[in-house]
Amino acid sequence: MKDTLLNTVRRYVEAYANPNGLAQTPITGLTTIRSNTPSGLEYAISRPLVCLVLQGRKQVVMGSEVFDFSAGDSLLISADVPTISQITEASPDAPYISLVLDLDLSVIAELTEQMVQPGPGTKHPVQIQPTDQQVADAAFRLMNLLDRPEAVPVLHKQLVREMHYWLLAGRHGAAIQRLGYQDSHIRQIAKTVAVLRADFRQPLQMEQLAAIAGMSPSSFYQHFRAVTSLSPLQFQKQLRLIEARRLMRAEGLKAGSAAFAVGYESVPQFTREYSRMFGLTPQKDTLQGKTSTIQTGTTSTSTSN
Repeated sequence: MKDTLLNTVRRYVEAYANPNGLAQTPITGLTTIRSNTPSGLEYAISRPLVCLVLQGRKQVVMGSEVFDFSAGDSLLISADVPTISQITEASPDAPYISLVLDLDLSVIAELTEQMVQPGPGTKHPVQIQPTDQQVADAAFRLMNLLDRPEAVPVLHKQLVREMHYWLLAGRHGAAIQRLGYQDSHIRQIAKTVAVLRADFRQPLQMEQLAAIAGMSPSSFYQHFRAVTSLSPLQFQKQLRLIEARRLMRAEGLKAGSAAFAVGYESVPQFTREYSRMFGLTPQKDTLQGKTSTIQTGTTSTSTSN
């Protein structure tokens, strides 16, 4: 079945991929990815998602921990955490191919109320497990639905729900189920993360974010860092820098213009923080990105899986 899923995803991504190797499907949150070559380092603050690797190999780094995964594995990211990823095995004959599904917290909450609770599992926000057969089967049916565009609006929600069910019932179940508890710290922090993602250009309003989470400022700070591994200010800073990098590499903005576009008021401060995060000044990093594109014939992508 997984080989059949590979062929189905391969056909779709080869037909619809953009220059970055991404093919967003008409189903919200479902993305296919293809790369003919190993990639450079990609920085992201990933949303909760599951990535089914169908061919090739990739590496994800979170803090000091390194996760390697390859065909037949599923990567789970169960919180909004900073990651550095890199495709490590891909070629024109055997490209890296994966299927990514953003986890829907409302679907998880609904299913969690109806399912038997699994035993305790690791609370680590990044996990690698062999892909459960039921998950691969559900993904195959979901991808096949794309061949019938008229059926997608009618049937896709129940198939997405089924895939969430099998994820909850499988190896990743305990970690995913925590996302469904309405009073869990993960759910409370997720509300504030959504605000930060939408308004990262604006000055940080700690008390407002704490109120959204239903916590005191000190409790909010503590739980935010426990869930994301970053303070709210660090989280906002990384969102700004990642977006600035995209603006310079993909849209050709100069460093000063990118800095102001993402909310910085000082270009020297932007340059210092950019260099600290990416290891190069904005100018050198952008030039390196262009050189890599010319050498490989591909464009790097901000998608981390």
